[in-house]
Amino acid sequence: MTATTPPCRRAAVPRARATLACRARARAPARQRNAGVPRAAPVVRHLQGRLIPSLHQRSWQAARVTPALDVDLFQGRLDGEPALEVALAPALLELVAGGQRGPVLRCYRPPPTVAFGRRDTFLPGFAAAAGAARQHGCTPVIRAAGGRAAAYDEGCLVLDEVMPATDWLTGIEARFASDSERQAAALRALGIDARVGEVPGEYCPGAFTVNAGGARKLIGAAQRAVPGGWLLSTVVVVSSTARVRRVLESVYDALELDWDPATVGAVADEVPGVSIDDVETALLAAYAQRYHLHPAVVGPRELTAATERVARHRVPA
Repeated sequence: MTATTPPCRRAAVPRARATLACRARARAPARQRNAGVPRAAPVVRHLQGRLIPSLHQRSWQAARVTPALDVDLFQGRLDGEPALEVALAPALLELVAGGQRGPVLRCYRPPPTVAFGRRDTFLPGFAAAAGAARQHGCTPVIRAAGGRAAAYDEGCLVLDEVMPATDWLTGIEARFASDSERQAAALRALGIDARVGEVPGEYCPGAFTVNAGGARKLIGAAQRAVPGGWLLSTVVVVSSTARVRRVLESVYDALELDWDPATVGAVADEVPGVSIDDVETALLAAYAQRYHLHPAVVGPRELTAATERVARHRVPA
């Protein structure tokens, strides 16, 4: 990556590779596998063996007008160190942008992690902030996409969308916008007053945050664009409000960044009884209205690519 734009805020974007943070989205060029051959709508299997019902009931009809892109769906984490989990997304981006594999959507429940943006590493308090994360049982890592520090654990979902694109640079804001609207609609279907827009005082502030009632941040995202493709990484806080708030209070205090801890929210706080399975099902159903999702597994090529770059994402103790 040759340049970085400030996360969460609109900024001039350089011509070569660009990192952008906190939400966007646009339609990637359609590519149909086995074009012209009729096929049944696929069903996506959940990690626990539960089937996600009717993921393509609504999308199949829409696909008659606009061909949907075939996308491999990776579910579940690698069960390696948190830095390896973070390294997989940019490794996939390199493969997809280089034409070495097709597009990917990854959905997993992460280990306790504090993901710092590159800008955070230049702050005087970064070492102390990394230490604070460890004191709370979270592993500090440096993510490929932009943004300020974000905390998450097994009570959250991470979705990494990796797509080929010719509009990799010009479509940044449109990708953030369409993705956040899609996710907000999925949360509204669960009974949440989900809106798109920055919450004053939120951590990693961004114009395309998905919030509850304009007061509590539920979903944040960061984006990385390179020639030939883009990565949009999303974190959904489902049931970890207290832990995320405690960790970020210590981390942001060390970084000397202003924010309002009251803006931390979680899906389960808005709809008591909703499970992480429910949220995962709703979000994947929303993505399935856009893509043909094909269950797949991380192969040796992808794992090797992630392993080769994992050192870039580690934070020395």
